[in-house]
Amino acid sequence: QVQLVESGGGLVQVGESLRLSCAGSGFLFSIYPMNWYRQAPGKERELVAGITPAGSFTNYAESVKGRFTISRDNGKKTVYLQMNSLKPEDTAVYYCNVKVNRVDFWGLGTQVTVSS
Repeated sequence: QVQLVESGGGLVQVGESLRLSCAGSGFLFSIYPMNWYRQAPGKERELVAGITPAGSFTNYAESVKGRFTISRDNGKKTVYLQMNSLKPEDTAVYYCNVKVNRVDFWGLGTQVTVSS
C-alpha cells in the first residue's frame, strides 16, 4: 500500500533553516508528481510546493517563493523541502502528498515551529 513518511521538522528560530524529507513506498515513486502541503492551526491545508516526476519543473506558493526549494531523489524514493529564512507564519504541520490512480495519499505530517 502507498505510504509516505515525513521527517525533519522541529523548533527553530526566525531566520533559521530546516530540511524536510518524505520517503515514499508502495508505489512507483519515479513516475508521480509529489507535493508538500501545510496546515496551520485554525487554517485550511494549503499547497506549499510541487515537483514533476523527473524534477524538471517545480511550483511554489507565493508566500514561500525564494525561500523554499523542493527537490527529489527518485533512487531513494524521497522528496525534500529545503526551508530557509523561516518566519513565524511558516509554523504548521507539513504533509507530503501524492495522487495515485486519482486517489490522494498523505503522510502523518511533521511539525515545524518557528519561534520569534
